[in-house]
Amino acid sequence: MATSEQIIYMSNSPDNFDWDKFESQGFGAGYSKSEKAEMEQMYDDTLTTVQEQEVVTGTVVGITDRDVILNIGFKSDGLVPVSEFRDLPDLKPGDQVEVFIEDQEDPNGQLILSRKKAKIVSAWAKIYDALENDNVLEGVVKRRTKGGLIMDLYGVEAFLPGSQIDVKPIRDFDVFVGKKMEVKVVKINAAFDNVVVSHKVLIEKDLEQQRAAILNNLEKGQVLEGVIKNMTNFGVFIDLGGVDGLLHITDISWGRINHPEEVLNLDQKLNVVVLDFDEDKKRISLGMKQLTPHPWDALPAEVEVGSRVQGKIVNVADYGAFLELMPGVEGLIHVSEMSWSQHLRNPQDFIKQGDEVEAVVLTLDREERKMSLGIKQLTEDPWTKEDVLTKYAVGTKHTGVVRNLTNFGLFLELEEGVDGLVHVSDLSWTKKIKHPSEFVKVGDNLDVIVLELDVPNRRLALGHKQLEENPWDTFETVFNIGSVHKATVLEKSDRGAVLELPYGIEGFAFPKGLTKEDGSQVEVGESIDFKVAEFSKEDRKIILSHTATHTESADAARVAKATKKATPAAGETKAPKAPKVQKEADRSTLGDLDALSALKEQMMENEKEAGVKKLEAAAAKKAKDSNDDDASEEENNA
Repeated sequence: MATSEQIIYMSNSPDNFDWDKFESQGFGAGYSKSEKAEMEQMYDDTLTTVQEQEVVTGTVVGITDRDVILNIGFKSDGLVPVSEFRDLPDLKPGDQVEVFIEDQEDPNGQLILSRKKAKIVSAWAKIYDALENDNVLEGVVKRRTKGGLIMDLYGVEAFLPGSQIDVKPIRDFDVFVGKKMEVKVVKINAAFDNVVVSHKVLIEKDLEQQRAAILNNLEKGQVLEGVIKNMTNFGVFIDLGGVDGLLHITDISWGRINHPEEVLNLDQKLNVVVLDFDEDKKRISLGMKQLTPHPWDALPAEVEVGSRVQGKIVNVADYGAFLELMPGVEGLIHVSEMSWSQHLRNPQDFIKQGDEVEAVVLTLDREERKMSLGIKQLTEDPWTKEDVLTKYAVGTKHTGVVRNLTNFGLFLELEEGVDGLVHVSDLSWTKKIKHPSEFVKVGDNLDVIVLELDVPNRRLALGHKQLEENPWDTFETVFNIGSVHKATVLEKSDRGAVLELPYGIEGFAFPKGLTKEDGSQVEVGESIDFKVAEFSKEDRKIILSHTATHTESADAARVAKATKKATPAAGETKAPKAPKVQKEADRSTLGDLDALSALKEQMMENEKEAGVKKLEAAAAKKAKDSNDDDASEEENNA
């Protein structure tokens, strides 16, 4: 009988079996060579041809402390670690299991098998089949991850996004860890071995019938019970049992609320009424406040036009503010009804949200549920006071606050409700102001004098420059035509140049009057002599020219030279003498003209000196007044 060592040798190396040695030991005696060949063929037919990297079914033939021995029909048995059968505690010889062929023969001649890899290969086959045939798979949630859950599908990890867990948002993913869950494969990334699954698609199929039943029976005015599944700043989404409806924030309460969370909670059950339904888009508009009576129906009869009411400011807009008398009953206080001033300001200047305010009812429409209110009516209209004619009489002086600037002037508030206009031309005698912002800014105090008063139309015309004497009466004697003055060029343009003259007055020179004697142009910042070419007290305009300062002197020189040439030289023939009577008349006439001219020049010089003295006196007085004001201000501060 063959030993166990010989049997193993036979099973491991049939091709190299030494029949002669076998026979010499008493085995196979009496077999011919043909019979031996036939026996070898019969033995080879009992072996199964296997391929590496494939899954086969094997039979358990033995179990040791470390390995499970499996027969897969190959020429040798394979070994698989016992640790790979932890999920099969009742495994016994004769059981069949799937294994993965890693290697037909390792360096020790051993067949290498793996049940773990067989499970993974089998799992991927099931996953691909589920994706292709839309099959349902069951897995176990292993752990939570960012954005969803990780599931175990037959040994393969799959990702279940949070949005695919349920039809309603999930706020706590941890409750699903360790639980079994049916899913469908929605995506496979073979390059990275990633699997994405969904449980939501299974729920949606179950809800289709419920949704269809709800939509078919849906009617306006129908009251339904739902659960709040999501909350936004504009409303809440309510699950009506497979169908979602929107409960807008304005339909939650008759009163004003800033966010639904002030009165509602997630997962809260509540009754709602169907307000509107779009069958094509499957949009349902819901209401909750409509299930309670309207607060306007409970408005007391004592509230009428002219009555005083109290409430809380619930909203402030650019055009006014809303006063809530009771939840759901509001009235608008327009910005024009907040102050008697005709100059409208921002409502935030008067009231703020949350203020408790008293107001007067101006209009009331209970059917339309509208009410307008006023605050300024709580005080007397300043334009209807008895002393308005004397207080703001023409010529009276006042100090006001600059409230608004426009292209044509500024509005000055003398008191609450009394505004006046200071035209841009009434700001300064000497400066040509293009916009009031060059002179003052909003919020400044400004001294003015009343120029016009129109009580019926609630209008006041004010002036600032009129607080001082018009210096142009004096300027007329100083800046007479032909006089020369030192001026500084402030700015230049294509139209000409603006000049700064003595005493803070401005003049203008056209481009042709800016040429110097050497042909160059006068530049900005340059101080040089200019001759007065035109003066208008009414228009407060002085036109000057530097060119005239050197061209007219040159013309005078040319005239003198021409006159000299016209005088006869010694030895020349003189023109016939005029009659003595005519000569005397001419002498008399020329003498008179010279006397008149001298008298005129003397008068103009006297007027000029008087004007300069007057300006100097005015400047000194202004400086003294300024110093007195500064001293008074320092005394007040002290």
